[in-house]
Amino acid sequence: MQNFNRFIHAYKQAPWRTQRQRIGVFLLGILLFSMVAALYLNITAKAAIVGRQIQESETQIAENKRANANLESEIATLLAKENVEERAFSLGYQIVVPENIEYLVVPGYVASQPFQLAMPPSPKQHAPTVPPEYTQSLLDWLDQNLFTPAIVAGGSR
Repeated sequence: MQNFNRFIHAYKQAPWRTQRQRIGVFLLGILLFSMVAALYLNITAKAAIVGRQIQESETQIAENKRANANLESEIATLLAKENVEERAFSLGYQIVVPENIEYLVVPGYVASQPFQLAMPPSPKQHAPTVPPEYTQSLLDWLDQNLFTPAIVAGGSR
């Protein structure tokens, strides 16, 4: 008890200690608050940067789609029947009449055969056989071994 009284007496003699503790707790609170605020700002800044990058990517995708559509329409215009005919006539081509067609026979030419991707079935391959032990059910086995009489020497079942 006397130790406890000494401790209280020593503590009461130094009021600056309580003031120092309160200041320490207050500064610790400010430090924790500033750390949480810095973390929040960091996460918010990263999210804003990623959001802006996504917007830029979406804008680039939209521009690429528009450019692709423009190129497709240009190709369609160039491949229109009237434009192709006009370019062919300007290059000296003429409309083919069946009477003007000549076929040439080339000796030794062999027409290409279509590729066969699958191997032809070989006659040596047979379907795998499964022994009857693996196809017999438990009830069949019980019927065969337990419920039917054993074979008598020289006779039948």
